[in-house]
Amino acid sequence: MNNLLIMPILIPLFAGMMLILFKQHILLQRALGVIALFLTGASAAALIRRIETEGIQTLQLGGWQAPYGISLVADMFSVLLVLTASIVAIGCLLFAFRTIGRERESNYFYPLVLFLITGVNGSFLTGDLFNLYVFFELLLIASYVLVSLGGTKIQLREAMTYVIINVISSSFFLVAIGYLYSMAGTLNLAHLSLRVEEAGQDGLLTAAALLLLMVLAIKAGLFLFYWLPGAYSAPPAAAAALFAALLTKVGIYAIIRIFTLVFVHHPQITHMAIGILAALTMLLGGLGASGYWDIKKILTYNVIIGAGFILAGLAAFSLEGLAGSVYYLIHDMISKALVFLIGGTMIHLTGTSDLKNMSGLIRTHPVLGWIFFTAAMALAGIPPLSGFLGKVYITAGTFESGSYWLGGIGLFASMMILYSVLKIFMNAFWGETVLSKEEEKGTTKGLMLPIVAFAAFTVILGAGAEWFFPYAEMAAKGLLNPDLYIDAVFAGNPVP
Repeated sequence: MNNLLIMPILIPLFAGMMLILFKQHILLQRALGVIALFLTGASAAALIRRIETEGIQTLQLGGWQAPYGISLVADMFSVLLVLTASIVAIGCLLFAFRTIGRERESNYFYPLVLFLITGVNGSFLTGDLFNLYVFFELLLIASYVLVSLGGTKIQLREAMTYVIINVISSSFFLVAIGYLYSMAGTLNLAHLSLRVEEAGQDGLLTAAALLLLMVLAIKAGLFLFYWLPGAYSAPPAAAAALFAALLTKVGIYAIIRIFTLVFVHHPQITHMAIGILAALTMLLGGLGASGYWDIKKILTYNVIIGAGFILAGLAAFSLEGLAGSVYYLIHDMISKALVFLIGGTMIHLTGTSDLKNMSGLIRTHPVLGWIFFTAAMALAGIPPLSGFLGKVYITAGTFESGSYWLGGIGLFASMMILYSVLKIFMNAFWGETVLSKEEEKGTTKGLMLPIVAFAAFTVILGAGAEWFFPYAEMAAKGLLNPDLYIDAVFAGNPVP
């Protein structure tokens, strides 16, 4: 039993509850919020070290042995994502200090961020399908408020769509859970894996798997992503960066976990469906990113392309493909937060998100401009930046599995990513300077620290791949060997 495992959930939860009591003490809220996230990240780092030396860590809450109690499970895949989520949240919080505004700060912005992180971390660490639903709802409730916090017209309009889509998908999530429980008699993921294997994943179980895939695909921003561009472009930059970096990633994580642990017996159906969804998502997301001239819309469609690319590695269902997906997922969380913060800074300076109304920013803000160029190259997968290695392994995995069409679409999508982000760079940063520093609507004072830090992470992940990639490979090996997960959960006890 490892009580350290629950710390990434308890720390932000109790810190958020505490901050509610200090509504008007903004400086205290800022300080405690950053400290709580730092401690959350430190506990995740300690778990990574323990998993390296001792293997998968588990905690059975209340001392009830699986599958009867609530299980928390930390393997290399889940804890890497917890650590990355903590890093991203700290950067977004630092950016919010200067941009979010006093009104939002005094209306529980910081507690809401901590509750959102609680839901994200809980989703990564839970070993139970129903509790995955519970943590999903926790992060969604926090995100509902963050989308609408401030009450602008566009926020309220997009919040309505966002809430309705997620409420409907959550209802189907419950239907899928009930369907699975009626057939397997359990919702513990390790136990469910054994029960599905015993039943041979017949037609009814495959139907339940496809229903679950449909629900999680909506939450991950796959194919049926109608709700995402508006919802992610409506809130302020700090909240939008959090959403882009974390929310769809929880849906992606759930798909990867369930379709490497539970539903692995008919990949010609389930994983082919994932591959088709990934391909359509990359194509449609690429068309959206290429067609718009609004910074927010271009960046949100790039979130969609990234979701498709990550799940292409899962569809390949090979060590290379999954290792690439894990590495690219970590890269995508950091790089999406980076470009959204840069985009927010550009809008903060110019007062507009329309590329046709801004130009020449690189003369007044050269550091910001070249950091954006670096981030753009990372998103496109240009070596030696962080996106390169993940894309290489995902593409190699698709080719190795014979899915040349999927790998080809991924390469085509990379070209559309490159076009869309260079469109921002060439139009906003290059050309004749439209605004002098004196005419700008805002300043970069206090905004550059998280931007520079995320840019440094992007470069380090690429240049230092020989140190970091083995962790992604270890995570992929664990995903491809579900017996390790199952044995850790039951810890040698009889399986009912």
